[in-house]
Amino acid sequence: MNNHLVSRTDEKHLIEVELESTQAYHGHLLDVRVDRVRQPDGREATREYIRHQGAVVVVPILDNGELVFERQFRYPLRRVFLEFPAGKIEAGEDVLMTGQRELLEETGYMASDWRHLGVLHPCIGYSDERIEIFSARGLQRTPEGQRLDEGEFVELLTLSLDTALEAVRHGEITDGKTIAALFWAEKIMRSGW
Repeated sequence: MNNHLVSRTDEKHLIEVELESTQAYHGHLLDVRVDRVRQPDGREATREYIRHQGAVVVVPILDNGELVFERQFRYPLRRVFLEFPAGKIEAGEDVLMTGQRELLEETGYMASDWRHLGVLHPCIGYSDERIEIFSARGLQRTPEGQRLDEGEFVELLTLSLDTALEAVRHGEITDGKTIAALFWAEKIMRSGW
């Protein structure tokens, strides 16, 4: 019997097979690929996508139940976004270590209690990126505070869970990883998931 709710073992009729892969662009963050594939019906097609090393998003929960957020300018959309601390996984780095590093660098907090909540694939149509979601409790602010990377500008603020959820409802929080992580946070904070 299959223990998964929706996964199936007989998916061969859906699988595409890579025939050839070409690198179209390679930068510091992105690896753009153009692949030739064989579809399940035998025909060939082209798939364009981005390889990404993955990232971690952290839901920092203060002892009073408030959540730590960041305001940060995001160039592709040329506006400031409200989001949880997050960052890319460095080559060979454990995902928990990524979360701990990003929380410390971006917020100046360390946490004593970490919990892996799940994984998010934000752009399955054009990227293999995965984002590992963690909660962090037992937060202690370090004397040094934030340790931002050169060229990184982040403003911190705290919101209650209800205020953050209302901000999603009213379109003030639109970042996908933050919305997904926030809904996980709601479940663990209210339902004990």
